[in-house]
Amino acid sequence: MSEIVLAGPALAAIEAARERVAHVAHVTPMEGSEYLSAVLGTRVLLKCENLQKTGSYKIRGAYNRLTQLSDEERARGVVAASAGNHAQGVAFAARELGIRATIFTPVGVALPKLQATRHYGAEVVLFGDTVDDSLAAAAAHADRTGAVLIPPFDHPDVVAGQGTIGLEILDQVPDVDTVIVPIGGGGLISGVASALKQRARAGGREVRVIGVQSAGAAAYPASLAHGSPIEIITTPTIADGIAVAKPGLLNFEIIRDAVDDVITVDDDETAKALVVLLERAKLVVEPAGAVGVAAILSRQLIGDLGTTVVVLSGGNIDPLMMNRVIAHGLEAAERYLKIRIPLHDKPGELARTSELVAEANANVVEVLHTRHGSGVSITQVELELHIETRGPEHADQVLGKLRGAGYEPRVV
Repeated sequence: MSEIVLAGPALAAIEAARERVAHVAHVTPMEGSEYLSAVLGTRVLLKCENLQKTGSYKIRGAYNRLTQLSDEERARGVVAASAGNHAQGVAFAARELGIRATIFTPVGVALPKLQATRHYGAEVVLFGDTVDDSLAAAAAHADRTGAVLIPPFDHPDVVAGQGTIGLEILDQVPDVDTVIVPIGGGGLISGVASALKQRARAGGREVRVIGVQSAGAAAYPASLAHGSPIEIITTPTIADGIAVAKPGLLNFEIIRDAVDDVITVDDDETAKALVVLLERAKLVVEPAGAVGVAAILSRQLIGDLGTTVVVLSGGNIDPLMMNRVIAHGLEAAERYLKIRIPLHDKPGELARTSELVAEANANVVEVLHTRHGSGVSITQVELELHIETRGPEHADQVLGKLRGAGYEPRVV
């Protein structure tokens, strides 16, 4: 095999990072998934970084970067900008190393993430509406005070720290053939790919690495096609943890050379992945951490992938967001059916439709009844039913039952 030369950290640097990171980070579990194995047609395992300290892999890169600071730099303190996982990783690492940390976050940061960052001892400054606003404020703070700015992904020490996951994967699953990794700015996958490609090739074999981005923030496909990092206009996505408008410079170079493919998934697919992970694997995963599973469920991955590991990069999800995402995921999987039915305005019609739904072994969870629906005649009312079903086939049975009785249900 020819030697692989990457723009990022050498294998020795990642192995050294592993020794440092071992002081604070767990070797996270590797869990098999019969359900996803059946979907993909090959053995699938889940690398559970959602169970890592601080709830994500970010502690690895943050701690490795902070351990490389000189005594003089440590005395000046560190500063970072983040809406979530990077903030907690830097705050935790700084506390462990006795370094003062200041974190800038957008004003609308999720309350659990804000509380956790403060709990780890960092000073949190709410500034701006976006992470870009917070990053500009953090950079200004670094210029003003001399604090060391800790980037979320575009630094060799950060990449090497995240690469320790790749070493763990090879230890836990020596016969791994394919690894699927979420991509935001690119720090995680560039580290994992660096470790996997270098160590596997040194052993005379190859490991395929596939990146997954949210369709609403897919900067890498456009940048790879262009040949250099470009900034895109992102659209709102539930996978806000990987909503990065422009790839990191170092990360782009590594991904261009070491990542075999980058695909995208939409929010419906991501929401379904969260439901699958909750139901089948009993794992709480944030949307950004679940996009690899979404890629499997979307059936975009074709060919013989061999033994496949999916990195679940984080589990920090606001319970309120989880409630919305689960509802959305159930609806996307046709487990939650919303229909509207025009009815004659006479007694007994509501009871009759409810009876038909019950006969189809489905459960009505919400009912809306109005005389003012669009297209409703003066002699009619419109009934909206929210119904729990067991999936697409059961939903079709419910609709068939209603149609067979002469009703005209319309799926909303």
